[in-house]
Amino acid sequence: MEISVETARKLRLTDEEFEHIKQKLGRTPNFNELCAFSGMWSEHCSYKNSIIWLKTLPREGKRTMVKAGEENAGLLDIGDGLAVVFKIESHNHPSAIEPFQGAATGVGGIHRDIFTMGARPVAALNSLRFGNLNEEKTQHLLAGVVHGIGHYGNCFGVPTVGGEIYFEPCYHTNPLVNAMSVGIVKKGKTVSAAAVGVGNPVIYVGSATGKDGIGGASFASADITEESAQELPAVQVGDPFQEKKLLEACLEVIQTGAVAGMQDMGAAGIICSTSEMSAKANTGMRIYLDKVPTRQQNMKAWELLLSESQERMLLVAHKGREQEVMDIFSKWDLPCAVIGEVTDDGMLEFLMNGKTEALIPAKELVLGGGAPQYNREYREPAYFQEIRKFNIESVPDLNHEQLKDAAWKLIQWPTIASKRWIYRQYDSMVGTNNVTTNAPADAAVIVIRETEETKKTLKKGLALTTDCNSRYVFADPYKGAMIAVAEAARNIVCTGGIPLGITNCLNFGNPYDPEVYYQFVYAVKGMGEACRKMDLPVTGGNVSFYNQNPDGPVFPTPTIGMVGLVEDVNEIMTLSFKKPGDVIFLLGKWVNDISSSQYLAHIAKVEFSPVPYFDLDDEMKLQHVVSDLIQKKLISSAHDVSEGGVIVTLFEKAFPGQLGFSVTAPGFIFSEKELQRKDAFWLGEAQGRILVSLPKEKTEPFVSCLQSHALPHFCLGHVTEGNIEVEGVSWGQVQTWKTVYDTAIENYMMKENAGSALTML
Repeated sequence: MEISVETARKLRLTDEEFEHIKQKLGRTPNFNELCAFSGMWSEHCSYKNSIIWLKTLPREGKRTMVKAGEENAGLLDIGDGLAVVFKIESHNHPSAIEPFQGAATGVGGIHRDIFTMGARPVAALNSLRFGNLNEEKTQHLLAGVVHGIGHYGNCFGVPTVGGEIYFEPCYHTNPLVNAMSVGIVKKGKTVSAAAVGVGNPVIYVGSATGKDGIGGASFASADITEESAQELPAVQVGDPFQEKKLLEACLEVIQTGAVAGMQDMGAAGIICSTSEMSAKANTGMRIYLDKVPTRQQNMKAWELLLSESQERMLLVAHKGREQEVMDIFSKWDLPCAVIGEVTDDGMLEFLMNGKTEALIPAKELVLGGGAPQYNREYREPAYFQEIRKFNIESVPDLNHEQLKDAAWKLIQWPTIASKRWIYRQYDSMVGTNNVTTNAPADAAVIVIRETEETKKTLKKGLALTTDCNSRYVFADPYKGAMIAVAEAARNIVCTGGIPLGITNCLNFGNPYDPEVYYQFVYAVKGMGEACRKMDLPVTGGNVSFYNQNPDGPVFPTPTIGMVGLVEDVNEIMTLSFKKPGDVIFLLGKWVNDISSSQYLAHIAKVEFSPVPYFDLDDEMKLQHVVSDLIQKKLISSAHDVSEGGVIVTLFEKAFPGQLGFSVTAPGFIFSEKELQRKDAFWLGEAQGRILVSLPKEKTEPFVSCLQSHALPHFCLGHVTEGNIEVEGVSWGQVQTWKTVYDTAIENYMMKENAGSALTML
């Protein structure tokens, strides 16, 4: 076919990019070659509108073993001859169109990023965003996504140990589905995604290739529209049982030493893995497409290049050891075929039936090579003017009865309510590594089992979390992103862990919109500032632009996935009250602030307000002191104050053990003009605060420790047998509150009750 600029436009390449391609090749590309550039220069693969800013993030630390972007996932030293491998990625657009398969293949893809490096996945987490749960569309999307995550993870045999979920109208059309995987590997036993060794065979392993997922990378690099449903073939189809076999076969073949390099075939399929592996090693490949195992007849060259069929790997073996590799994959009943060899000319040559179908320099396709890099225009969003108009005095403070009513509503609000309906569909105990299933903590904790490397039983574990309050980022992208990093670290610290590093999934709207790009730029700046100050390397991650529909972009959502180290899993700190009579303290500065709180947005119905109070220095001091308190065994529980404020945090501490609390706000006045507000104290979401409980007899050394650090603290009251009492007024029994908290989302999702539980909101 005649290749013109119109052809390039249909493949979502710009006129300028088409001209660049012709210059790089010295000729007009054929259709197969143009398809290859379309996939590899898509936003999803090239990061062309984000890489300039991503390079400003801190990418090295004292435990980092590879720089961000050097391998498929981050790699941190955790001692005892072991390393943790982890990464988070998005599967937003596919999940919007086909929620079950979109979410399932997102889980499968992120696990492959882990075991392609030679690590065994041991835990999965997620971060999800949906629209109004009263609406049938949201219920459909939520049900499909949760089912997809649970189906794939449960069948694959990796526990889903944690996550987060928010409900906001802006995610109605474009939900966010971010999946995180964490694995363990022996130091020195990782495999690189590089095509080393001229003459080495290139081997295709895993499921046969079909037409599902063709153009998936390009599909993920455009706005969601009414026509997006017509692109359903761009959604991949997953098979977790096949991936389980692929995992075991890959880990077994790595042990033979026959593998020189390996990479999963993710976004953009074969063209992605061949180009990235070659470019990394300054080599090329000659690939015979007619040797690729297929499950559909007469597939064209461009379909084979761009198919995103799942559960596939590209492997480079040492020459002469092909049979060892093939025997292992044959044992696991997986397709395996030698489809080419490594060359020394830097070119990717794709042949079919003896005819060259495409000839492209590998480096011209990839990020860091010839892929374009843009620095887009950005300007402050117009809605900031509305945010600046906010005055707390315009919102009447609450009396006690109104406070109780607000608390009753908040614990049923889907963003805050129990996620029982969701997590019961996930197997959190497969592999028996999860130690926080029945003892909830601010972060999930998994134990690291005995290893051949250490020859001993390890006490250490990993603390894992995903965090981002996108409403905060919407209010102030810079501070909001800093808060996301700080809250993730706070959750790790509240379990007794030491934060080690982060991976991120940056979900934003259309980067060609200057106001959206402003959100992205300042979120990256804020994230970088927080990570540098807290000495946390950014080990890698994912950028997902075009989370936008005809109604506008989603809230800017830079999801943080964080890994921490727990030296002794027998000494982790949980969040729940332990026994009646224990005293309750609030740690951290208190201010009159209701900005961007769930109360202000969903009960007071104020959409535009600033980011809540946040000071990074205060945050770091708080985390240091809490770590000290845990090490000295001066506290029995710790839980950070987040969505819903102090009152919701108290309930979350009460529910696991069905213990109650009797609490009163400290009686202090700031000034004649600024009185203590009831709504701000109980429902505000000012940052840098943690609620702890401790035996009464430890109060003196506990307070002495806080005073030595000059950390603000307030005694709120004590734990009760089950009665809830706030400011001297009984609110009933904890079980009554727990029932509505536990069943709120279930009531939405049961057809006969859908939408009935929270219509009052």
